Amino acid sequence: ADLEFELRKLEAALRAGTDSVMDLSTGGDLDAIRRAIIENSPVPVGTVPIYQAAIEAAERHGTITAMEPEQILDVIARHCEDGVDFITVHVGATRRALERLKKQGRITNIVSRGGSFLAVWMLYHGRENPLYERFDDLLQIAKEYDVTLSLGDGLRPGCLADAGDRAQFEELLTLGELVRRAREAGVQVMVEGPGHVPLQDVEMHIRAEKVICQGAPFYVLGPLVTDVAAGYDHIAAAIGGAIAGMAGADFICYVTPSEHLALPTPEEVYEGVIAARIAGHAADIARGRRDAWEWDLEMSKARRARDFDRQIALSIDPDKARRIREERASAQPDTCSMCGKFCALKLVERLLRPEGERAPSRG
Repeated sequence: ADLEFELRKLEAALRAGTDSVMDLSTGGDLDAIRRAIIENSPVPVGTVPIYQAAIEAAERHGTITAMEPEQILDVIARHCEDGVDFITVHVGATRRALERLKKQGRITNIVSRGGSFLAVWMLYHGRENPLYERFDDLLQIAKEYDVTLSLGDGLRPGCLADAGDRAQFEELLTLGELVRRAREAGVQVMVEGPGHVPLQDVEMHIRAEKVICQGAPFYVLGPLVTDVAAGYDHIAAAIGGAIAGMAGADFICYVTPSEHLALPTPEEVYEGVIAARIAGHAADIARGRRDAWEWDLEMSKARRARDFDRQIALSIDPDKARRIREERASAQPDTCSMCGKFCALKLVERLLRPEGERAPSRG
């Protein structure tokens, strides 16, 4: 609800090198917060309009089940008019998918906030997901404002035990059909992917989405490869993100250290973006991107030359690299304080030079 705090987090994400941001606010003046973020962001901005639709219904009528399909579409149009670049819409969380979830059971049920809002609405009214029913109207709005639809995974697994279950894949099958309809309507579309997935299954999930959704860009929420990394979930997500990216995922959603625990601070936002960027870069190397490979090669050359200024400049987080170097520098300017005068590179360097360039040995 604190606009100044949200703008500080936007600045932290930008400073960390994010490629896009999302406003997921559920408190305060939602219109003002969204518009301020759009105004201050030089990178694409995404939102989840169902949050605002549910909150406005609760504020006016005391319950989110008071949402009306027209009100949901009106909120979506408001976001698009404000200039957002992409919106998450949980169109695949249908009554059929909910029935599969109820029959099979789950450990963590539904962990998607947008998915839970729609599930509660559907179960209360005994009606179909209004975003699914009114998908043609949704496409018309997206086309009018040139907004990309991010087909949300409202039934994504919230723990390893639920990964790859029937409810998740029922939703994915529906999203595959809607990808085709969006493309036929001339609307850009991407698909959001699972949150918690065992490491050995990450590649399978990526390949399944690519087949079912006709190669649509895949936006993965992590994935987190363990459930026990509270306080370090940015690392669990980066591990899964690197594997997913290597397997063909296109867009990695960052996770902060405070995931599952608390609203992130600007510092945690920064740390989470850096972790996701490391995952993405590792995946780029695995996928053979020349620019990614050359970046690492330049760093290796700087390390061989013991050029610490160059190493810092090439780091994915130069500020942290510089701070560590300045706080704990070696007494010898051309080595680090880990090895000091016993620096392996320095010891071997003169022995591997051409014969005429070797310095005289001193022992």
